[in-house]
Order: sequence, then structure tokens, then C-alpha cells
Amino acid sequence: MDLLVIGGGRFVGRAIVEAALAAGHRVSTFSRGQQPVPAGVQALHGDRRQDLSALAGGRWDAVVDCCGYLPGEVAAVARALAGRCPRYVFVSSVSVYADHARPRSEDDPLAVLADPDDETFSPERYGALKAGCEAALRAHWPGSALCLRPTLVVGPNDPTGRFSWWPARAAAGGPDRKSTRELQSRLHLV
Repeated sequence: MDLLVIGGGRFVGRAIVEAALAAGHRVSTFSRGQQPVPAGVQALHGDRRQDLSALAGGRWDAVVDCCGYLPGEVAAVARALAGRCPRYVFVSSVSVYADHARPRSEDDPLAVLADPDDETFSPERYGALKAGCEAALRAHWPGSALCLRPTLVVGPNDPTGRFSWWPARAAAGGPDRKSTRELQSRLHLV
């Protein structure tokens, strides 16, 4: 399989690239080139915010978009790849749901931006922006888009420390307050 990973150098994208290579797939990444990619990966350089020209000539069996946060940017990549790839997988978030008071199902209402033309990112708008990304993708890839909605994603190479801080802190024991990075470093989590 020929796979295109939007992002691919960090965290989730990196894990997808490594798993695809291990399974024997051919992998291309599209990114700004700030993170190294493994040997054998075709690295396409550009910026989803301003330069999609590196995507102009290729064909892939599937695309996995790990780093879409703004609907306009997801729509631009979707348009750029239309007709040259039969499947588009978008890593969204469980935060897309309008209500988080109980467990959600796929058909529950999604969060909506008060002003859909305002794509200013903030943590408070994250879920509604991701819902907007899903809508933008489905508008350009009807029936061919898969939107994954994971909860908190954790694991190797997580640059946020959202989860790893807790086991690191528990392992450190004692009453003293260590910095997150110091604990993670000491326990080889970063």
C-alpha cells in the first residue's frame, strides 16, 4: 500500500509511519520538515497553511491526516488530494461532541462554532474546530472519509506530558515537587 501521512514526524504521525513501514507499506509524509523521518520514507515538504505544492503530483492508496486543527486547512488538503487517493483518514477527537456529561455515540450532536468563519485556535474551541474539520473533510470526500475520534492519546514520543506526568510523579514518590520534564527524563519517558 502507498500511504501518505500528513505530519508524520511527531507523536501519532510518527507511530503511524513506523507501523506502516514495519508492515511493509510504502510511506510518504507531508510536513514542514522540522522532524526527521525514518529511512525509506519519501518526505514531501510544505505547509498546510500556505504551500501544498508538494502534493501536486502524487497518488496514494490512503492518506492519514494526524495534524488538522482548522477546518479551512483540512478543506485545502482535501481539495488538493481529491481524485488521487481513494481513502482519507482524519485523526479527530472525542472532544467534537457538544455534550460530555455522559458517554457518547457516533450519532450524538457535535460542537458548533459560534462563528464558523472564525478559525482562531484556543483550547476552549478545540472540539468545535475538530468537528468543523470533520465536516470540511466530508464535504470534499463524501463516503470516502473516515474520522477517528480517540480520547486522550498517550504513548512514546508524546510531546505534551499530559499523561506521562502522573506515572512519573507516582514513581518518584515522596512529598517533594519535581518538574514534569525532570521526572519524565529520569524515567526515560521523553
